[in-house]
Amino acid sequence: TSPSTPGLDDRFTRALVGAAVGDALGGPVEGWTPEQIAERHGGRVTGIVGPWYGEDWRTARPIAPYHKGDGHVTDDTLMTHALIRVYEKARDHLDAYAVADHLVPDLLSPRWIPELEAEALPLQRIFLAEKWIVARLHYGHVDPREAGAGNIVNCGAAMYMAPVGLVNAGHPEAAYAEALEVAAPHQSSYGREAAGVFAAAVAAACHPGATPDAVVDAALALAKDGTRSAIEEVCEVASHHDDFESALAPMRAAVEPFDTVGPDYRSPALGARRPSRLHAIEELPVALGMLLVGGGDYRRTVLGSVNYGRDCDSIATMSGAIVGALGGEIPADWAETVAEASRLDLHTPARALAQVAREVFARDLERRAAHEEAFTALAGER
Repeated sequence: TSPSTPGLDDRFTRALVGAAVGDALGGPVEGWTPEQIAERHGGRVTGIVGPWYGEDWRTARPIAPYHKGDGHVTDDTLMTHALIRVYEKARDHLDAYAVADHLVPDLLSPRWIPELEAEALPLQRIFLAEKWIVARLHYGHVDPREAGAGNIVNCGAAMYMAPVGLVNAGHPEAAYAEALEVAAPHQSSYGREAAGVFAAAVAAACHPGATPDAVVDAALALAKDGTRSAIEEVCEVASHHDDFESALAPMRAAVEPFDTVGPDYRSPALGARRPSRLHAIEELPVALGMLLVGGGDYRRTVLGSVNYGRDCDSIATMSGAIVGALGGEIPADWAETVAEASRLDLHTPARALAQVAREVFARDLERRAAHEEAFTALAGER
């Protein structure tokens, strides 16, 4: 492959490093509006910034006790890396039972948690919608395929589905189906749907010659109900902008009818995060919209996502993964700072996942050949 068409290993690395860097950039401004972000930082965020409350991060609510900022990744990256470790164990496509058998124990194993600046159980860092997986599967012994029903419907499952898209690189339909299965113990309704569509977008972005428009088309070909409508509306607005500054308010207006959280992100409306066929999470449509606004450029795509505010660490995780899979160039200084500050090796997980993907593809070929042989014999065409 030429530099203009990155190969599998390179795309996996860019997608996963891109997701982690987006996560770390968005973390310190999560939950605020674009106006509040500009006021706090004297303009738009253009790189890695410190905690919102400066030195008071240890005690200042609503952020304490998390050290958000200074290049620290959040739960998006912790969950993404946990899912990669599940793939390393299973070395095949995953299902809901793999989540019960491998992801849950991983969340109960001590890890370095950058925002806590300590080793702790990931369970103690992840939020309630993710703690649900452990409560339902480890303690409740619920059927893994049904455990997601009743949980908060949010972006929790979607935010760490990039590995599913990568294992199914170039095959969005397969990524969508596998992500829906993997998300089943975690989410229902449009939260689970978004997980499938995000994985499909990452898989589509890996296709040689893919463009931001092609990624959005692949997402729309699979998305259902409110998720599809939200992506359509936001991407239609985004297509008229090539600078995120002018796109921020129109994109929020486009997604608002589908978003259940409401105008005040920190005080969700009474109907927030309930199952519905009419609604969508906000993060995925905005991530795809910023991909269009950024035109495949990593810096523009991710900085647009970060400065959008609200759940911008997850928006930037998703857009960072997709634009990375497209071959977007991640600023080396950002990646180095995030790896060092978070005490994370950002490259080894990508290499490990690429090896798993090759093994899974080889297995898929064998399974396909066996199916062809059986079907041909059944159909009497020999």
